[in-house]
Amino acid sequence: MLDLADQLPGLIFQLHRSADGHLHFPLLMGSGIQLLDLDPQRLAENAEPALERLHDADYPGLMAAIERSARWGSPITLKFRFRLSADRCRWIAARAQPQRIETGVLWHGMMLDISEQVAEEERLRQLSDSDALTGLANRRKLLSRLEEEISLSNRHATPLSLMMIDLDHFKTINDTWGHLQGDATLRELADCCNALLREEDLLARLGGEEFALLLPLTSQRNAARLAERLRREIAEHDFDGLGSGRITVSIGITEHRVGDTLDHLIQRADASLYRAKHLGRNRVVAGD
Repeated sequence: MLDLADQLPGLIFQLHRSADGHLHFPLLMGSGIQLLDLDPQRLAENAEPALERLHDADYPGLMAAIERSARWGSPITLKFRFRLSADRCRWIAARAQPQRIETGVLWHGMMLDISEQVAEEERLRQLSDSDALTGLANRRKLLSRLEEEISLSNRHATPLSLMMIDLDHFKTINDTWGHLQGDATLRELADCCNALLREEDLLARLGGEEFALLLPLTSQRNAARLAERLRREIAEHDFDGLGSGRITVSIGITEHRVGDTLDHLIQRADASLYRAKHLGRNRVVAGD
């Protein structure tokens, strides 16, 4: 059993809670002891040194799970972050079954290191939400976030604006300088926009040369100011040595109205963008 436990990517444990709430680990076995830099002898007397190394955001959830399990006899099943240092954590999955004994509650369980699995899940999530060319949010991510922000705006009557951005004459760019230059221009355009945005703003690539910018807590008037600044910065930017004035954008803006659906908001922003194109491009048009 000892040899088997040493091969496990985690720990076999027993956790005991006495009637006065004192926690300690009567048993800790497995390779995770070395990985997590735990001292079994110290933890056999008091679990606090291990609990102190839980991520601050995960500690309340673990303690609540222990309390529920002790009260109702339900198993503990959760994952949490265990700090190795100030800036390094490992993700741990824990499952334990409680047993009522004369001295309190004794849990029998396992803890497994799932850091690689969590990292892979995050990588896949990023891929599903990101545009492969620019690294921006994609249409799927934008629509999901837009639904959330519309709900908040409807509930609290807070301002919310949406901006549609279209790169002017993009086909000419591809035809003149080639698709590699076109791709580089889209990436540089994304960087140019992001440099002027707040952390809470969301810039997304919808496809081709079309982008959308979601602006929470922003009125149409303030969105128009930002749009004009973006338009000017892009027009004056020297894209990969092409020279300033070669690349321009048309921008359409609308502000959310209480009761608006996602489709209504997007349609109005699209209509504003169409007017900007119709009026000669390289300009900003705000909706009525």
